[in-house]
Amino acid sequence: MTTRFDPIAATCPAPQAETERVLLGHGSGGQLMAELLADLTPRLGAGTLEDAAIVTTGTPEIVLSTDGFVVTPRFFPGGDIGSLAVHGTVNDLAMMGAVPVALSLAYIVEEGLPLDELRRVTTSVAEAARACDVRIVTGDTKVVGKGAADGLFVTTTGIGVRLPGAHVAAANGRPGDAVLLSGPIGLHGITILSTREGLGFESSLASDSRPLHRLTTAMITAGACGVHTLRDPTRGGLASALNELAAASGVAVELDEPAVPVPAQVAAACDLLGLDPLHVANEGCLVAFVDPARAEAVLAAMRARPEGACATRIGTVVAGPSGRVTMRTLVGSRRVIDMLVGEQLPRIC
Repeated sequence: MTTRFDPIAATCPAPQAETERVLLGHGSGGQLMAELLADLTPRLGAGTLEDAAIVTTGTPEIVLSTDGFVVTPRFFPGGDIGSLAVHGTVNDLAMMGAVPVALSLAYIVEEGLPLDELRRVTTSVAEAARACDVRIVTGDTKVVGKGAADGLFVTTTGIGVRLPGAHVAAANGRPGDAVLLSGPIGLHGITILSTREGLGFESSLASDSRPLHRLTTAMITAGACGVHTLRDPTRGGLASALNELAAASGVAVELDEPAVPVPAQVAAACDLLGLDPLHVANEGCLVAFVDPARAEAVLAAMRARPEGACATRIGTVVAGPSGRVTMRTLVGSRRVIDMLVGEQLPRIC
């Protein structure tokens, strides 16, 4: 049997598979980012990675964390990229029950950035580090051509010493645990968005960016091993943080909507912009799963600190489908709280 020659097929190449590309949503802290990390971390020979890790087996335990910062605008009500870089890495160490000891600092600077702006950021880094009782001990600076970066990107890496008696991990949540929140949500994300887009909300709002290591120290002192999990709900907001903790612990979470503190200005901005406050980034609050027998003592310790003055119980960890987060609404119904899908507010931190 002869095969008929097809001149069209001979001159038209076979369709090529579309190249997968990184999207803004892959950095959102939500579902796309979780999928990206699930793809990449096995290539590192690693399991599930937390925001910080214990790197020694002896006593004391040494904790390591690293974080990159690309926030725009670089200066905003309540902070700037310099102080945010310090607070972000200090807080990642704190979420593992560690007290920060030292930081490294790296800049990627775009050619043409005003030198006074770089000086201002560096001064802010130094002031924030002093306020946290942590030293900047090493660093690096690279300058790239105009257009190769957007002004200034900052990376900080931190080491800390884990508190004696701390047994905090994302996988330690248990049915019956109280879900505690240290303060109101949504302030950082709405402040950044409003400042960037000129919406005017920042006139009555400021970022909640601040260090949380003294708060976590007070919590662990009061609750010891009863403090099971700690997480600062940054990118992806409270919803993504709770989904991650629930999945890691193999439990479900039930929230009580009236108990979740959303400032009136944040709620109004979210209503206007079509955003869910549960998905808006924070930089100065934390959520914890705590043994119910220790919950009141831990809550009292939180409220005794300025960072936790508005701390409250917002829900309960329950046995149920792993990773499922639901909320009892104001009208008595229940809704599923999913991780953020896509990119809601790019370059928040």
